[in-house]
Amino acid sequence: MGIEISRSDILVRQALDYRANRQDMISSNIANADTPFYRPRDIRFEEALIAKKAELMNEDTHKLKMAQTSPNHLKPKKDSISEIPTTFFRDGHMARNDGNSVDLDVETTEMSKNSVIFNALIQAHKSDRRIFSSVIEASQKTQ
Repeated sequence: MGIEISRSDILVRQALDYRANRQDMISSNIANADTPFYRPRDIRFEEALIAKKAELMNEDTHKLKMAQTSPNHLKPKKDSISEIPTTFFRDGHMARNDGNSVDLDVETTEMSKNSVIFNALIQAHKSDRRIFSSVIEASQKTQ
């Protein structure tokens, strides 16, 4: 797994995993463009990253907390569903005569956007690593 450089390093790695999964899902949609009755799928993971960021950075999510007026009351259940990415069908495009609703223009646009964001995350991750490496090298020279 490696060394944790910072709390944001965990988020970057998780975002890279989600972006890779989304790329696979979009590729699957394109591959099934001629499959009868195929509906394009997508993954929504922004809410999961926001929840993970709030957890890692100890941020208050501005949710109304349940009051516990007696120690005998049940403790509120932790909201964990927001940390799971949601897979959904991307509808809204007219289905062709064969029932397939894959729009190649939409899929290629989404793939391009996903690739740009993936590459930006890789660059951010590399720059974080370079900063960490330079600190280690500088500390070795002073000893």
